[in-house]
Order: sequence, then structure tokens, then C-alpha cells
Amino acid sequence: MKWALCLSNEGYEIDLEAFKAYRIVEDENATRHGCIRIVDESGEDYVYPAGRFEVLRLAAPAEKRLSQAVAAFAATA
Repeated sequence: MKWALCLSNEGYEIDLEAFKAYRIVEDENATRHGCIRIVDESGEDYVYPAGRFEVLRLAAPAEKRLSQAVAAFAATA
């Protein structure tokens, strides 16, 4: 899984939290249009302007732990 840090939620206050990491859903079409598709606060994936995010480059152990934590949380929800 890839992750992005939200740098600005202006105009999207209900859907995004500033300085929170969100899971990226690969979408080449969105990327071509300067956007990024993420799973937002609704739990669904939507396209947002890429400039609102910084893609995180995590070390493999950190990425694995984060993915496991998300999976465990989803199993209890």
C-alpha cells in the first residue's frame, strides 16, 4: 500500500483531516490530471488535487506495520 500525507484540507474539511496519512488507490487517469485518489474519511476512495498531499516514502517495515494496523482496524469495524 502507498500512503499520502494531507497537507491541506481547505474546502474539504469534512472529507479530509490535515496532517493525516491516507491510503492511495492507484489511478493513472487521476495522476495524468494532476490528482490523487485516496480513501478519505468516508471510507470510500475519491480523487483530490495532488497538491494537497505529499506521498510518503516509508521503509518496508513501517509500511508493513501500517498496512497490518489498517487491516486489523478494518476487521473490527
